[in-house]
Amino acid sequence: MYRFLLTPRWLSGTALAVAAVAVCVWLGSWQLGRFEDRVSSHQEISRAVNDAGAPRPLGDLLAADRPQVTTDTVGRAVTVTGTFDPEHQLLVPNRELDGRPGYYVLTPLRTADGRTVAVVRGWAPGTPPAGASAPGAPADAPTGEVTLGGRLQAGETSGSNGAVAGGLPEGQLGTINRAALVNKLALDGWYDGWVSADVAPEGLTPVPTVQPQGGDGLSLRAFQNLGYTLEWFVFGGFVVFMWFRLLRREAEAEQDRALGLDPVLD
Repeated sequence: MYRFLLTPRWLSGTALAVAAVAVCVWLGSWQLGRFEDRVSSHQEISRAVNDAGAPRPLGDLLAADRPQVTTDTVGRAVTVTGTFDPEHQLLVPNRELDGRPGYYVLTPLRTADGRTVAVVRGWAPGTPPAGASAPGAPADAPTGEVTLGGRLQAGETSGSNGAVAGGLPEGQLGTINRAALVNKLALDGWYDGWVSADVAPEGLTPVPTVQPQGGDGLSLRAFQNLGYTLEWFVFGGFVVFMWFRLLRREAEAEQDRALGLDPVLD
């Protein structure tokens, strides 16, 4: 009854169905792997946020062979020694802390080797003042050489954590990343990312580790990968279902013909 499976039509159709199922399984497995990679990235960053580890010099974590902040270094405890540059202090608006609106106070720190690190000395509630010397401006940065401890943070992208691309008054910065700092301030040798100080001056609150936008794994794109995984597996199952349905219909037709029940054609 199933000898029809050896006909050229069914052999080619079966080969096509097998190929389609193989492609669907491969694509679904690839999307599932992408989702698992993003979940793994999320777990690594969560561990970094919850366990800062022993403080290490910033130059050791961001050395010449690995100058960028990664999932292995974001949230790590660091120490950095240098001199604050209060003349280039910037205020970073649209930053929330515990659900309250406010802004960061960012002051460049020049290290002994001539490089510069962006240090967020703390968070203040409300709207940033018009300038660093305006009434209500944050406390001045300490003078002389200082050694501070903090958490290493990843550079922001436009739209993350309240970041904006531009259109802000003088003395304000919309996005904390190396490119934006280079464009805003005429200082050389910026470290990647930024450091949130563990101890904030009076009137400011220390900034906790900020999850990188899109780098924590569990973003909308991660769940899109999971949705695509299900879609490809469903497509593969549908191909198998249709092949068996056509097989059953052909087998029933063969059985009818064997019993002489072929329809009479005029």
